[in-house]
Amino acid sequence: MAVEKYNIGGTVRDTEADEAFAEIQQNRVLMAEKLTTVSAGKPQIVHGLTNVSQVFEHYKPNVDIDFENEEGVTKKETLRFKSVGDFGIKGITAQSSFISDLTTKKEQYQKIAKELKSNKLLREVLKNEETKKAFMDGIHALIKELDQAGK
Repeated sequence: MAVEKYNIGGTVRDTEADEAFAEIQQNRVLMAEKLTTVSAGKPQIVHGLTNVSQVFEHYKPNVDIDFENEEGVTKKETLRFKSVGDFGIKGITAQSSFISDLTTKKEQYQKIAKELKSNKLLREVLKNEETKKAFMDGIHALIKELDQAGK
């Protein structure tokens, strides 16, 4: 017969094998990925890491990514993760000039699409081939002027 010890104020609770795993909600995605290009040799025990910030500081996870633009030119960037927030859209966009530029372009395209939907005069100009060509010629001239002013 086994003698069980109880401490004052303790609660006896049967443990189940699946207690350590939380179920992922249906509207969530779990992504597990290697966050550094350094291969793990032997597992190492690190003592004294008591919070997530210390873990990020110790391991300094980062990843090199090659981005390709519309012209097929490759741009290499390194993303560094210093907190859990760095894994989100805002965290990654803040680190990457390539993604930041894409975000700016997306916002500009959305503004143009909104303008096309709401501006009746602009829609009328674009319906007629002659006025559309004149409008586009004016835009191209403006772009050329801005490019020359920026040099």
